[in-house]
Amino acid sequence: MQNSLTNGYSLPGLVSLVALRVAIGWHFMYEGISKLFQDNWTSYAFLMDSQGWFAGFFHRLASNQTALAVSDQLNMWGLTLIGLALMTGTFTKVAKIAGILLLLFYFAAQPPLIMAEYMFPSEGSYLWVNKTLIELLALAVLFVFPTGHIIGIDRLLKKLY
Repeated sequence: MQNSLTNGYSLPGLVSLVALRVAIGWHFMYEGISKLFQDNWTSYAFLMDSQGWFAGFFHRLASNQTALAVSDQLNMWGLTLIGLALMTGTFTKVAKIAGILLLLFYFAAQPPLIMAEYMFPSEGSYLWVNKTLIELLALAVLFVFPTGHIIGIDRLLKKLY
């Protein structure tokens, strides 16, 4: 018998999915806010350090002052708003898609390749799979197993519409 409060999820499954959503949301929001409060933060060094298949695109982005300024604002505010949406369970479908796209850009900019050595040290040695890809895949799982309509502001919005 399914519990109408958990929408077919087991209680431990629902708690785990919500905890994962909130944790990823916290990570995104904290990263965004920390960048917003740094007066001189820019993605320039990250983009110029790009290697791999799309390095040229990211180098051109960093070299164009207007594109870089737009990229910086999208990063800071995107991370903050995606994180806030995931934490509160608001517009979670859009937030998960936006988060996946943002993480895809990060992964494409600095893929974990065998011969790649990046300016900023990583926390370990990676080959193909790194924490960015893992977080991206976790968001994909959350997209397939949504929880915002059960525990989150999406539940209230669903009742209004």
